[in-house]
Amino acid sequence: MSDKKTESISCEINAKKSCCNSEVETTDYKAHWDNTYENTSIDKLGWFEETPLPSLRLIEKSGINNNATILNVGAGATTLVDELISREFNNIIVNDISDTALGKLRKCLGNQSEHIKWIVDDLTHSTVLNKLDKIDLWHDRAVLHFFNNAEDQVSYFNLLKKLVKTNGFVIIATFNFNGASKCSGLPVQQYDANKIQEKLGIEFELIESFDYTYITPSKDTRAYVYTLFKRK
Repeated sequence: MSDKKTESISCEINAKKSCCNSEVETTDYKAHWDNTYENTSIDKLGWFEETPLPSLRLIEKSGINNNATILNVGAGATTLVDELISREFNNIIVNDISDTALGKLRKCLGNQSEHIKWIVDDLTHSTVLNKLDKIDLWHDRAVLHFFNNAEDQVSYFNLLKKLVKTNGFVIIATFNFNGASKCSGLPVQQYDANKIQEKLGIEFELIESFDYTYITPSKDTRAYVYTLFKRK
């Protein structure tokens, strides 16, 4: 990735240059996300979920057991990990490119963080995740849509296919075709279930998909598509 500096901006939704309306462009994703999480309270971020109900619904539908290996990619400071722990899942791996984001999440979890495997790694240039054993569930909310060039998309899906075992599951939630064209000052791609299916290939079967309107902390709306796939 480039060493180009990221312009410092606020990630409060209503700020003049917020993380969801800024025209800032950057190719240094680690610096961008470190800056975002360093300078903004978690509950002010435009993607903060108090309770990740759509993800929990699809995880429940997958039917995985409590010993299943769950990889939450691009986790940021998600509340999903708290929910998984409360449901007694005991093999959770949490990834993000930003160690600042994961540091905040570990602090939120307190002693429970000791039961999680933490991996700072870039999904498109992996040096750690690509050495993991096979996993039962890949979970991605709002990460895939930031990968705009074909090379990064290929790297993302190659890593996914390398890690997800036969009969394993994939949950991807991303901006749908009615969604924003930018978030966090970065251009994003929009998807539907068919477009994600094309990227995954025929070895993955679509189990469920639905559009979902997410309400941001400032009460704005964001149009998502949630998908659940199973590897044949």
